[in-house]
Amino acid sequence: MPLGCTVDGNLDESRYSEPMPWIGIYVAVASAACAAAMASDVFHGLRHRKFWFPCKFFSLNATTLAIIAVATKLSVDLNSSMPRHQDQLAKLSSGVLICTVMSNSMPSLAAMEYKELMMNIVALGIFVVTVIVNIGIQLGTGVIYTFWKEHAAVMFIMVILFLLLISSALTVPTTRSYFDLKYSKKFKLAQKECCLGHCEFRPEKLKDNLMKYWMMAHTCSPQFVASRLVTCTASGAFCLLSTVICAEAMLRSYMLPGTFEFCSGESDYKWSTTLILVAQTVAILVGTIAPAFRWFNSVNFRCPKTVTKACHYKVKIENYWIRSLVLWKESPLELRKRGRFIRKFAHNAKENLLDFCIWMQIGMVCLSKLVRLVSLFWVSWLLIGLRRLIRFLKRHTNSIESLDSEPESQSQAGSKPDLSRYVLHLEGEESLRDFMMESNFDVSDHWIKMGKKKQHKNLIKLLQNWSPTKGFMGVNHFDYDHIPSLDSEVPPNCWALPVVTLTSIAVALLGNDSGLSKDLKLCVNEAVSYMRFLEERLDTNGDLSNLRKAAQMVWSGVDLHYKWLDLDLQKMALQAGEDSSPQSVLKALSEEAKQRYLEYKQKDVTICFAESPSKWPAKILAANSMYRICQALLLTNENEQPQNNKTMMFHRLSDMITGIVGACLTNIPRVIFMLCHQGSIKERETRVRFAIMLLGKSGKILEILNHKPLPSSSSERLVHIDDWRALSKEKDSHHQDWNFSPAEDDKALTGSPDFCLTVD
Repeated sequence: MPLGCTVDGNLDESRYSEPMPWIGIYVAVASAACAAAMASDVFHGLRHRKFWFPCKFFSLNATTLAIIAVATKLSVDLNSSMPRHQDQLAKLSSGVLICTVMSNSMPSLAAMEYKELMMNIVALGIFVVTVIVNIGIQLGTGVIYTFWKEHAAVMFIMVILFLLLISSALTVPTTRSYFDLKYSKKFKLAQKECCLGHCEFRPEKLKDNLMKYWMMAHTCSPQFVASRLVTCTASGAFCLLSTVICAEAMLRSYMLPGTFEFCSGESDYKWSTTLILVAQTVAILVGTIAPAFRWFNSVNFRCPKTVTKACHYKVKIENYWIRSLVLWKESPLELRKRGRFIRKFAHNAKENLLDFCIWMQIGMVCLSKLVRLVSLFWVSWLLIGLRRLIRFLKRHTNSIESLDSEPESQSQAGSKPDLSRYVLHLEGEESLRDFMMESNFDVSDHWIKMGKKKQHKNLIKLLQNWSPTKGFMGVNHFDYDHIPSLDSEVPPNCWALPVVTLTSIAVALLGNDSGLSKDLKLCVNEAVSYMRFLEERLDTNGDLSNLRKAAQMVWSGVDLHYKWLDLDLQKMALQAGEDSSPQSVLKALSEEAKQRYLEYKQKDVTICFAESPSKWPAKILAANSMYRICQALLLTNENEQPQNNKTMMFHRLSDMITGIVGACLTNIPRVIFMLCHQGSIKERETRVRFAIMLLGKSGKILEILNHKPLPSSSSERLVHIDDWRALSKEKDSHHQDWNFSPAEDDKALTGSPDFCLTVD
């Protein structure tokens, strides 16, 4: 007999329900995934003090729609028997989960492009219609035989939430273009006030300037704008209502079981139904947090001082709600090849359809504002009572210390700059301007504190031990133009490659067992990460990308294996011994670099086709850097008193490394402002927040650099290391050394054996 038939030849239906518990587990896992994603958004909002909870992990897209379709399978299951009370509750929780998901993901619409937005809305609409039709069929067939009032209310809320989603989506193109235009105007104003043409190392000044960019980027962030819309706050109220309906049904079924009559028997899903109910209940509770906060914050912002003023609000439909629909209505249809009657019919049909959409949009906005008004009237009793209670407690519990600290807090508040001009808001949001301005001061301080916790202590220690008489001497003295080149062309320099090459030489001098060598490696390791980050943003054209790769390759070998390319530096230091001179080590490294340069050049034919030396392979660039730096150090030692002590030579290398690192780090303010200027409207907030954290992370470094004289007041001439060297040549041609003040010149020339003035 066939596998699906009984002995009598009839269809065997007994095995059809066997995999249903496993399908139930699949549904529960999908529900748990929704709960985890929404919980991640809640945690992200709390951690970054974004109490409007942007959709970072759970947004409306193809993936989440697929997961939701699996998680809510019970809502569309037409013929599986669900006799017990947990089975009926699982049917209800599936519908409530859909309401929770729609309300939770509403801010994510603002971050989508127009085509993606339309496709996601259409896909969600098909899914919502399918669920509502299937629930209606189950109510008619008796699969859902209890909680029918709750199901009807949930279906109504589902329709309202979907219409609110469409209403919010229609405002996205208008608000985005509006804020793009407004941001460009405010950006020009902030750029003039920040004076970006000069290097400014004071963290307090940088913070005040960054606050202007942060205020603009944050208040026009697409998801923040969407969460402030009245439709989004109304969706939070409806989401909270659906959760209350689900909670009411659960409490009644478990606490008052006698009021219900459930059927006997067992569901096809068996024990997995309880697992589904638990997972979906957790998802509903977690998913309600963000919408409820958005709704409550909107009510709290507008809560008056007295309850009688709660209803004194005028309902006004702002232009941005219907502007997209009006533009579509005014745009003509291109049907020129059709007959006049067809074109007239299509034109009239389009106008009538868009008129209906406009009235529907107005109706949804009015409904949303009515929900906010009703919420404001009822919640204001609680809020006003809490405010009075807080004032009463403060009045009776204020001590002398709190009275003394009050003027201090007022002076701190008064010292904050007025950034009201940089708050970008929509029509009707004037009342939120002061709140957004005040709350964001605390957020920026929080991020600066987070950045301070991530400061590089070893790098700061290296800079604090910076000799005031050395200045930025390492920038000028690690290479000279009159050194014989290995090729007819000389590649440019980047910041990191000389630093890692000098560190390699230092390790070859003293080996890895020396405490000085270990400390230097720790400092350089932190410095290289900073320099890589700065160079990636300063090299906008990618001209020095191969040089950065060479620096990263060399440092990985030195840091992890104590090797420069394939040369064991620790073994070289042991073979040289303590009695060998630094010159012998430098000559050995120079010869090894020259041999590797010629070897790599013969093997790698791509060097012949490179447009410029900066495009040479990383190993060739590393070998060339080692050769030229060793030759420069040998030339310097010949011109000065011989340094036979390896420790003295090591300290000289450390000073050169510190000078190059310090010169590179002078570009931190420039990179901070570059982060604020780049990126689309969706990325501005993230970039500015990262810039604020970078300011907190590098605050101590900027304080150290603030006391160092720079070769130029123009930040554009201090971007690349070759620019610094060009400035040095200009100064040398006028017989001036910009690293020293006049009072320090004599002292440096007479008392420092390491000082060398090069005149090309």
